[in-house]
Order: sequence, then structure tokens, then C-alpha cells
Amino acid sequence: MALIVQKFGGTSVANPDRIRNVAHRVAKYYAKGDQVVVVVSAMSGVTDHLIKMAKEIMPMPNEREMDMLLATGEQTTIALTAIALQSLKVPAVSLTGAQAGIVTDGVHTKAKILNITPKRVRAMLSAGNVVIVAGFQGQTDEGQITTLGRGGSDLTAIALAAALKADLCQIYTDVDGVYTADPRIVPGAKKMEEISYDEMLELASLGAKVMQSRSVEFAKKFGVVFEVRSSLNDNPGTIVKEETRSMESVVIRGVSLDKNQAKITIIGVPDRPGMAAHVFKAIADANINVDIIVQNISLNADSPSTDISFTVDKPDLMKASKTIEALKSQIGYQSMLANEKIAKLSIVGVGMRSHPGVAARMFETLATSGVNIDMISTSEIKVSVVINLEKGEQAMRSVHQAFFPA
Repeated sequence: MALIVQKFGGTSVANPDRIRNVAHRVAKYYAKGDQVVVVVSAMSGVTDHLIKMAKEIMPMPNEREMDMLLATGEQTTIALTAIALQSLKVPAVSLTGAQAGIVTDGVHTKAKILNITPKRVRAMLSAGNVVIVAGFQGQTDEGQITTLGRGGSDLTAIALAAALKADLCQIYTDVDGVYTADPRIVPGAKKMEEISYDEMLELASLGAKVMQSRSVEFAKKFGVVFEVRSSLNDNPGTIVKEETRSMESVVIRGVSLDKNQAKITIIGVPDRPGMAAHVFKAIADANINVDIIVQNISLNADSPSTDISFTVDKPDLMKASKTIEALKSQIGYQSMLANEKIAKLSIVGVGMRSHPGVAARMFETLATSGVNIDMISTSEIKVSVVINLEKGEQAMRSVHQAFFPA
């Protein structure tokens, strides 16, 4: 008998038929004598619909109320999943994130998990139930409902697996595992049998939609080995685990494209100490994550000024723009530009550490394809470039072909 945590994303529970399919899958594990905790997302499209309704009423809705609203999506799914299991004569009970003991900080819409005390989950399992937990949500010590940000159901599942010391954690999605690129964009993408935490973390943070980056970071921290696999078939998936020596023989593990990026450029910032710190402290205080940062060299010695460009997630663009506008009188910059028509293309692989010329091959491929590079960012195991959004998918296919020839 094993204790298993299974997470099913929005496409896996998109309608009653899909929910019944999930129930049948879970029932097979229950029939073998396993204890099963199921974490579910909102049904596909529900979260976006709720956000749209809120923004029709107010362009920038109150974040506390948005958490209250968005948490209802997962609560619908947990109840329907429990009902589907009960229809198969499998005892099941649904719990909200708060009822499952998930305690978070008070940052609405992007809360971090502080602690999990899964006493109620353990009690329900001991009573012979399958426990269905709402992903993406938790509760502060003061009783405020919070959400964990996009993809937060992955984090819920990984965190519960760690807290419960589960024997197995499975992340079910609508693809067979982790691919070298999004197979919906790159038909020749190949499924990987395994991938390291660091590679998966980079791919997730760079736009790969298979996993939420914070969940991978959590898995690495607590040593939670997990499998990404399809909810629509029984094919083996991709194991995400600690790096092994054999993984370094693969130069590039994957290519990702993030279309959810926006760029802000602050023009004419006085070139003196403390300006960048002033800008990015204000951005941090607004709970906005910044990705790539580029600062130009000041060329005018008489009146030194510089331009600072940085990228944020597209949903944060309005808040970031307002934050920068509020600094104008303090900093004295000339103007600000915002651009939503960008994409971030990245290559990832631990093999980069021991294989030179990887970035050069990427840049040559983009040049041959007529794709201009706007910004560049690198780390030990990744290279990212900001490019025109319209050329994003074409560029992704070209780069994938360069590193993974058919």
C-alpha cells in the first residue's frame, strides 16, 4: 500500500466527462489499496472567465476580492470530483486549501506557502477516503483566503507530497510528459524520460507550461521526486529528480517560449548611484517579479543619463507602469515605454557547463531566420533572448531544429 498524491490540471477536469475519467483513474489506485490524495485545478477556462468578469467591472480589481473570487474555481472542481468518485462507490471527501491545512503569507494573488499541517487530510485517509484538495489556494493565519498564482495547483500537490511524506507524486496534464519544446508549436518535439530539477526549474520559469516554477523549486528543496504524465492515456511520463552525471552528456534539454512577457523601458534616467535600486525597490514593494534587466552605458559626460529596460509578466504590466509613473517626480527620468509585443525564447541544459559555443549557435540560427534579438540573459545552464512576439513560434521551431535535428 502506498500513499500517492495526484494532481490534475484544468484540461484534465475540463468537463464532466473528463472529471469522470479522472475518477476512474483514481479508483484504480484505490482498488489496489493505495491511499490517494487528489489535487485539482479549476476547470479549463474558468479562472480566465472569472478574471474577465472582474475586469469588466473594474480594470484593476482589489486583490483580496480577486482571491475570494478565483478560489471558487477549484472549489467547484473538488466537489464534482468527489461526487464522481462517490458515483463509483469510492468514498471521497473534498477539502478547500484552508481545510487541508495550507497556511500562506498575506500577499494576495501570489501568496507563498508558510506551513502545511495536514492533520485533517491524514484523518480522512485513515478513515478510508480518497481526499480531494483544492489546488492554488490557502489561508493566512488571520483567516484570509489567498491564491498561489498561476499554476499554483502544482505547488499545492508538491507541498502536500512533502508534508505527507508521500511515496509517489504524479502531475497529470494533457501531454505525455516534458518535451524538448511545446509539441503544439514544434511538431518534432521529443518526450524526455527524465530531467533534473534545475533544468525543469529553468524551463518552467522561462515559459514552459508543464509546471509552475515555484513548485519545482519546492520539490528540489524537499527532495520530492515526481512524474509528469498524461491524464488521457497510460503512457509512462517524465521523471523529475536530482541531477545525475549522465545528464551532462545532453547539451540542450529543451527550448521554451514565453509569450506572457512585457517590456518596460525608462528613458533618460539620471546616471548616478542609487537610481536602479530606487526603481527596483519600488517594483519589489509592489510584489512584481522582474526577469531580464538591461541598462545602457551613459554616453553624454556633461549630462549623464541612461536607459533601463526590464521585463515583467504581462498581467503585471499595468501595475508596473503605474509604479514607475509614480517615481517620475522623484527620479526625474524623461519618459517611459511599455511593449507587450515581445516573447522570451530560451534554451536550457546542464550540458552547457561543459560544451562551449551553445549561445553562438543559437544566435546564428536566429540571424539566419531573420529574427532580431532585443535583450539577452544567461545563466550557467540557460540562454534567453527577448524577440518580437510575431516571430516567436517561427524562432522556436528554428532553434529546436538546430539543436534537435530530425
